[in-house]
Amino acid sequence: MSDRRVVAIGGSDAGISAALRIRELDPTTDVTVVVADAFPNFSICGIPYYVSGEVTHWSNLAHRTAADLAATGMRVLTDTTATRINVTEHTLDVLGADGTPQQLAYDALVVGTGAVSARPPIAGLTGPDALGPAEGVHLLHSMGDTFAAMESLHKRDPKSAVIIGAGYIGLEMAEALTTRGIAVTQIEALPEVLPTVDAELGALVHTELERHGVEVLTNTTVQAISRTDAGALTVTGSHDGETIARTVDFALVVVGVRPDVELAADAGAELGTKGAIVVDEAMRTNLPDVYAAGDCAHTHHRLLGLTWLPLGTTAHKQGRVAGENAIGGNARYAGSLGTQVVKVFDLVAARTGLREHEVIAAQRGWIPATVAASPDDHKAYYPGATPIHIRITGDTASGALLGAQLVGHRSAEVAKRVDTYATALFHGMTIDGLSELDLSYTPPLGSPWDAVQMAAQTWTRQQRSALGTSATA
Repeated sequence: MSDRRVVAIGGSDAGISAALRIRELDPTTDVTVVVADAFPNFSICGIPYYVSGEVTHWSNLAHRTAADLAATGMRVLTDTTATRINVTEHTLDVLGADGTPQQLAYDALVVGTGAVSARPPIAGLTGPDALGPAEGVHLLHSMGDTFAAMESLHKRDPKSAVIIGAGYIGLEMAEALTTRGIAVTQIEALPEVLPTVDAELGALVHTELERHGVEVLTNTTVQAISRTDAGALTVTGSHDGETIARTVDFALVVVGVRPDVELAADAGAELGTKGAIVVDEAMRTNLPDVYAAGDCAHTHHRLLGLTWLPLGTTAHKQGRVAGENAIGGNARYAGSLGTQVVKVFDLVAARTGLREHEVIAAQRGWIPATVAASPDDHKAYYPGATPIHIRITGDTASGALLGAQLVGHRSAEVAKRVDTYATALFHGMTIDGLSELDLSYTPPLGSPWDAVQMAAQTWTRQQRSALGTSATA
């Protein structure tokens, strides 16, 4: 019977994945998960679909119920706050649900404290008099944030809303609030929405938002949120040098997150990229017998090296590695490619690998070129064919695939097609090599050359044409 004790801090993807892996590999290990709220193993990514009403009850967002977790043999301490890691003593100080201090001994500790919402320097959003949920101003990253937002939606019954930020969550929430019948204005400081893809593709998402009645303001910096005498909210900012103002009933601020590292940093954990915890490929920190995983830790990227990518997929994988190694394993995190996908009304946008400016910034000696193509998702003679807008980035010297971006209709299997590119990237394929893949075909679903391959062939043709022009010159 093992007397090994492992404690995981954090009840989201990384912490729970670590605990599940430990129970899978060695059911005799004592595993305790410390969860700051009452909602272990809930899908934060699913929150917009609960807000929209597509997920009918918040409890459906649980990957596993409390009973499911208990059945594995792990102990889950909810509403329990970790306050101090005592590195030398191998103990963790916590405050229980009733405020009683406790101390948990560990042989190995997994830090999965995740991330917290970034709060931009907007007047009315920071400081002692900052507006909050009581006034209809919300951040959105946790189940607590979700319940506050839902209460506000029910009580205030807003007819209009401003969303500050047009990244993944901001776009999903624009759809969610529109689905609820709320008139949405979406504000983004950068030149185009969805800035994780090239502007040419972001513009397609922009058009889709407007097609569904969302007012989109890009190149717009919000300067203040204030409350009117009637209890509404006025959001003011600068758009292309001119002052703008929108008076609404509800405001949502979703401008990204930052790693939650205070607990680990106070214990002496080394911080690195974007202030995230430094870990090796085994997810070890510089502290003895302390591992870190998920949004609080930096990411080993297969093309970039060290970076920070707060993604659920990354957190699950890193947590699994940390859990295995916490009980003496030798697992390694294979690395991320930043593969992401989002649905915005009837469009799906996805990316994997690097965009051209990221390739240049990486300074790895690559000479990048990006080529656009718009092949149909299936044979044009079968009804319903729709174009997929694809941008492939490759190294002109070696022909190596470096990245891909796609936008297409939600029926066009964009998510699975970006996964084809991600698989090719993971295994270091050339763009030419994509044409050799034996992909499935039937006229209602694809073509003899899949859209993935047709876009790759367009890239190759353009490079050969450029070489021919250069040779002639």
